[in-house]
Amino acid sequence: MKSHSICLAVLLALGAPVIAQAQDAAATAADAASGIDTMLKGNWRAPANVARDDARHPLETLTFFGLKPDQTVVEITPGGGWYSEILAPYLRERGQYVAAVVDPMAVAEGRGRDYQQRSKDGLEKKLAASPAQYDKVRVTAYSPSAPVFGAPGSADLVLTFRNVHNWRSAGQAEGMFKGFFDVLKSGGVLGVVEHRAKRDVPADDNSGYVGEAQVIALAEAAGFRLDGKSEVNANPRDTKDHPNGVWTLPPTNNHDAKDAAKYQAIGESDRMTLRFVKP
Repeated sequence: MKSHSICLAVLLALGAPVIAQAQDAAATAADAASGIDTMLKGNWRAPANVARDDARHPLETLTFFGLKPDQTVVEITPGGGWYSEILAPYLRERGQYVAAVVDPMAVAEGRGRDYQQRSKDGLEKKLAASPAQYDKVRVTAYSPSAPVFGAPGSADLVLTFRNVHNWRSAGQAEGMFKGFFDVLKSGGVLGVVEHRAKRDVPADDNSGYVGEAQVIALAEAAGFRLDGKSEVNANPRDTKDHPNGVWTLPPTNNHDAKDAAKYQAIGESDRMTLRFVKP
């Protein structure tokens, strides 16, 4: 009986560090989620952006990607700054938010360059207008043909939201994923949200959807390991056969006025949410 008690005591002692580590990890995750939730309630967020929280699930998405307030986070092509409104103030005190935008001068002169210039100018104007939230944001411009997002091994987390279809159609996807791999530290995370096709699609497909297996293959070819999938951004109502591709659906709503109720009932696209790790 005494021997049994000694063995039990040894097992409990060995288990204590593991239990403590699990408790610490849970507490850290809870604190991170609480901080994100606070940012979601910030009065600096545009009302139109807040209205899309139910479709984009930012709390669940960023928690799944493991966002923490002391990280260096690179968001690829943040567009109008939907996620910037959450990430920049969240990381302001202890971390670093990097907005990686296309360098307009790296794009051929014409409509493409004009679009990238307007996008860059619009984001920088937004950041400058609210220094209390955005004064520590670092904007870095990259060339789509040879993307560099920062010093090698300098980032903890790279995020991209609904961009992979554009890179595939432009023949830039492989280079982009290599750039993500290079900027991340060993153990760093790549988080990808993308419109999900029913199956693999050709590179020149113009629907805006991409096969989930195709995105995984791109990441793995760059050296990443798939670490998790989430269905938080799934939408089973999305039939993915719309006349103007994903842009038929909200928020773009590129459809005939008579079909408005139909597409509002579907909602935003079905999206994959994938977490990769750099070994």
